[in-house]
Amino acid sequence: MAIRIGINGLGRIGRGFLRLALRQDDLEVVAINDLAEPAVLAHLVRHDSLFGRFEGEVRAEGDALRAGDRLIRCTRASAPSEIPWDRSGADRVLEATGVFASRAAASGHLRGGARTVIITSPCADADLTVCYGVNQALYDTGRHRVLSNASCTTNAMAVVLAVVEEAFGIERAGMTTVHCYTNGQVLMDAPHRDLRRARAAGLSMIPTSTSAATAIGQVLPSLRGRVHALAIRVPTAAVSLVDLSLVLRRPAGLDEAHRALRAAAEGPLRGILGYSEEELVSIDYLGDTRSAVIDAPLLALEGESFLKVYAWYDNERGYVQRLADLVRHVARREAGGS
Repeated sequence: MAIRIGINGLGRIGRGFLRLALRQDDLEVVAINDLAEPAVLAHLVRHDSLFGRFEGEVRAEGDALRAGDRLIRCTRASAPSEIPWDRSGADRVLEATGVFASRAAASGHLRGGARTVIITSPCADADLTVCYGVNQALYDTGRHRVLSNASCTTNAMAVVLAVVEEAFGIERAGMTTVHCYTNGQVLMDAPHRDLRRARAAGLSMIPTSTSAATAIGQVLPSLRGRVHALAIRVPTAAVSLVDLSLVLRRPAGLDEAHRALRAAAEGPLRGILGYSEEELVSIDYLGDTRSAVIDAPLLALEGESFLKVYAWYDNERGYVQRLADLVRHVARREAGGS
């Protein structure tokens, strides 16, 4: 039986997930809540400036979207508690507006009939923050009803840091994400409380904050308070790069670091962590569904304890894939599986 899903907010992540789900037999989006008209939503699902035209029928049909033989109920409520998920049988709800990113706000979906809520952004007080491939085993059906899927950058960082932490231990870490622009930035200069983010996204490299350092402590508690993080937004539309500077607890050799990362990518983290020996650039990773791909030629070790790791990630496609992995994991656990 397909997993019945509701989506609140059909933005970049919501549409990316819907496109993925429409190609899967086990994921069925049965309801969408968004303030936009169904006809507008259907158009944006069909036509994507980054990923191209959706190969399949998606159109508005009254207060719903028609996608092949699937009819997706659409509502336009302004608050989670006002959305009648129970009418469409949506058991798992994705909170993808970017607005209701606290446990209290997202819990409104539970009152509307959802069994589990997954916030598609960092949440300081979620019952559990999950980066699939790293800590999903902690999910407890009895205690965790409001989850966070963290951020795209946290997912990229976490899978790399988890491997290095297990292999060598990490004393301190610094991370810079060279991140493509997002809808949270402005097209032309406009007032913003962050003066750098008040500047045109397509014209400058823009240093700004990131929540990834805090979120990584939720996912990997052994690194809480040991990671500093910064984002530099750059004028590209997709694919980002994490630049990690790691002080190791145990001395290591460069070959040893390569072996540890390659073994993880080819073994337990296959499909989640990648390891590439090709000399590629960002556009080559457009559409890649892994959380992070190690750029092996750039791996460097100074002395025996200062490791530099660079990893590429498609901040939309990779994140949406992990979201689908988490939805499936929650459903399996609720059904009594592992």
